[in-house]
Amino acid sequence: MHTDLENFWQRAENQFLNKAEIQDFRQTVHSLRQRLATYETLRDEEATIFQAVVTRLEAEFPDENPKLLERALKYWISVTRYCAMAMLLNNPEYLQHRLLEWLTDIVKVYRLEQIIRCLDEYYTNAAGQVISPEGMSLVKPFLEQAKTTLFSQSTSISAVL
Repeated sequence: MHTDLENFWQRAENQFLNKAEIQDFRQTVHSLRQRLATYETLRDEEATIFQAVVTRLEAEFPDENPKLLERALKYWISVTRYCAMAMLLNNPEYLQHRLLEWLTDIVKVYRLEQIIRCLDEYYTNAAGQVISPEGMSLVKPFLEQAKTTLFSQSTSISAVL
């Protein structure tokens, strides 16, 4: 998002923006408003969303070590927070560099793949109950990026082992 705004500012230093550029700027600002509203909802409703996730997780894994479930839940909370910030910034690289580069190894080491898959599903369902469909369409690509990265890394590593 920052680069989008910087591009507009740089163009405006030398000349006024033309009509098409002004329309693009309006769309960028509108998108930023939607992203900010979605981010705020995710932040404000985090406890509600994760309470629903925890309830389902405990029902799905009644015999699992509670410490392992807690560890997976903490990691998934980090994933969702970084996804929300990446969505706000409209920057997939932010998510990749800040979180996914180190988390893929942790998921593999602790063998959290199955739990993380369930957390992803439960979170998506619970968040979808709280935020608008438009908001979900903004954050979902980043959740998908996280899921794809985590599971493709762990699958390729498991295949080698």
